[in-house]
Amino acid sequence: MSGEPFDLAVIGGGINGCGIARDAAGRGARVLLLEAGDLAQGTSSASTKLIHGGLRYLEHREFALVREALQERERLWAMAPHLIRPQRFVLPQVPGLRPAWLLRLGLFLYDHIGGRKRLPATQTVRLADHPAGAALKPGPRRGFVYSDCTVDDARLVVANARDAADRGAEVRTRTPATGLAREGGLWRIATPHGTFHARAVVNAAGPGVLAVLDLAGQRGGYSLRLVRGSHLVVPKLFDHAFAYFFQLRDGRIFFAIPYETDFTLIGTTDADHAGPLDQVAPSAEEIAYLCEAASHQFVRAVKPQDAVWTFAGVRPLVDDGSGRPEAATRGYRLELSPEADGAPLLSVFGGKITTYRHLAQQAVDLLAERLPLGGLPSGWTGEAPLPGGDFPVDGADALIAQAQATHPGGDPATARRLVRAYGTGALELAAGARQGEQFGHGLGEGELRHLMAREWAQTADDVLWRRTKLGLRFTPQQTARLAAWMAENAR
Repeated sequence: MSGEPFDLAVIGGGINGCGIARDAAGRGARVLLLEAGDLAQGTSSASTKLIHGGLRYLEHREFALVREALQERERLWAMAPHLIRPQRFVLPQVPGLRPAWLLRLGLFLYDHIGGRKRLPATQTVRLADHPAGAALKPGPRRGFVYSDCTVDDARLVVANARDAADRGAEVRTRTPATGLAREGGLWRIATPHGTFHARAVVNAAGPGVLAVLDLAGQRGGYSLRLVRGSHLVVPKLFDHAFAYFFQLRDGRIFFAIPYETDFTLIGTTDADHAGPLDQVAPSAEEIAYLCEAASHQFVRAVKPQDAVWTFAGVRPLVDDGSGRPEAATRGYRLELSPEADGAPLLSVFGGKITTYRHLAQQAVDLLAERLPLGGLPSGWTGEAPLPGGDFPVDGADALIAQAQATHPGGDPATARRLVRAYGTGALELAAGARQGEQFGHGLGEGELRHLMAREWAQTADDVLWRRTKLGLRFTPQQTARLAAWMAENAR
């Protein structure tokens, strides 16, 4: 395509790519974001839905990574209080496994090395006297209750893309890069929808980062460890608001987290992944493993047929030579091509959703000397709320009440869903929620038009599993009608 070249082309519409696009656009760069599928279609929508320091990483002595993540935890909560919410976790102390003093020491570090301010500190509890104890089988008598946060991971990606676009970035989904070469001091990027030029390229393709390097002829000696994490969602196993962090006798851990009001999210596994990246799914063995682990802990048994949804994502971890996949580092590495090579290429290896904002800041800092930037200063993303996040962290309930009052007689569950998805933007959507065709469970034509026009949704899956989680509730007939409407009204 002709015209002025972009300053920066970002390949990959996951959390790191969208975070980098947002940061760079805010600093005055002319940004192009290319995503081969939908935003957050891969790893970034298949996480355990946590913003956390990674308590288990302390055991692997990744203190710097945990500290960085904990510092980001409350910062991200303040930026997006509609998408990120505090969550208290119960960690039962199991006789014969990690001793109580070791767990308490780890939780003391967890409370103090990251600058915790708003989240409550760890408590020691008797499980028999705690609301979370009744759902568990007899055994552990003592537990620890600590703080982390949950997140709507896919919507966090979309919010970063929306903010990048609002700051001037051009976002193109379903536009894979098919050719990548330096040409006349620029990068020439071929796609099925035209050719683009950019002064620099960021390779944020997640598990596909090596494929992009191959496309550019820049693979070199880079290597990744692809680790699959699988999850299942079942009808809720308990009625209280606490989540669980369980230790297992094989040394692994898993979480059981309240999810979308009526469900429990169970995960995750750690298994080396050698298959294709476009159709990642849990194996039967992984599902059976999670069911057995949950059944061992809860009074209510969990069977594979109980799952209303299963999903898996491939985490592109830095290959540090670890023997077991769960021990591989969750840190990240940024590799910038030498200035002598010509137009810059920055590749992102590894990372986790909690540290995406800091990773993006570091990435744009690395490029700053070789790109024409002139907007906001480095670090601006740490203070600026994401779209819809311009309200206090304790203000969600008031916003939900306001959204419900916007259309009297409206469904409280729909008002809550809208606020948790769009924050302050929910008020406008709530006002028109009952206009036009209604597709089910509070999803109306007005919201759907917003998702298609402002959030790049093109298919029913985009809407039901990434922009919302209404796929957990929609019938096949409702899904078919939604898909037909979108096809009829596509631009």
